[in-house]
Amino acid sequence: MRRMEKLKRILLLSTSTVFGGQYLEYAEAEVHQFLEGVGQVLFVPFALHDHAGYAARVKIRFAAMGFGLESLHDAHVAGEKVSRAEAIFIGGGNTFRLLKALYDRDLLGAIRERVESGMPYLGSSAGSNVASPTIRTTNDMPIVEPPSLVALGLIPFQINPHYLDPAPGSTHMGETREERIVQFLEENETPVVGLREGAMLQIAAGSCVLKGTSAARVFRRGHAPVELESGATLQPGDW
Repeated sequence: MRRMEKLKRILLLSTSTVFGGQYLEYAEAEVHQFLEGVGQVLFVPFALHDHAGYAARVKIRFAAMGFGLESLHDAHVAGEKVSRAEAIFIGGGNTFRLLKALYDRDLLGAIRERVESGMPYLGSSAGSNVASPTIRTTNDMPIVEPPSLVALGLIPFQINPHYLDPAPGSTHMGETREERIVQFLEENETPVVGLREGAMLQIAAGSCVLKGTSAARVFRRGHAPVELESGATLQPGDW
């Protein structure tokens, strides 16, 4: 499995908003540090139906953090816009809709090439999902059908954002999130990192560090799940 190249700079958020907070509020310090030196961020709003409305809300939030933002949905030639971007932010929503839009606009290769050459990549929820090799560990319904489930492959493991632990005393008889991930590993070898709300992964200089206010759960085929606390480094053996 491909290792994380040292040039890559990636910040993957489990969610954009945690309970009781505003959009990106819980991750503001990490976003500021991650985007240091960036003047303008290119936003990818394709995970939601209302591209313009989504972009307008995110633009206001980034302005409050001191960053300019333009939306990819406004570009006449999206690939050229990606090629000139200082940094890219792919927001949350429905992962199937997002991935289909990236395929429809022939953007996967362009984004991958820029990130592999050092352009900062910020993802939230669905935007974190598409950084994985595939979107097979998303929580979303397939409301549209992309040509493939193969995604950007910026990291060598799968992300499961919004990871939920079983509620004590719950009478729900469906599979838990952990059971669904174990089922994935019965058919696939790629490890899965379950990011709880408030957790994020920062990748830089070839290392991967868990940050945020929550822990994460790492699943590997043939191994018991492992808990990682904020501040832990994911080792090559974890993927």
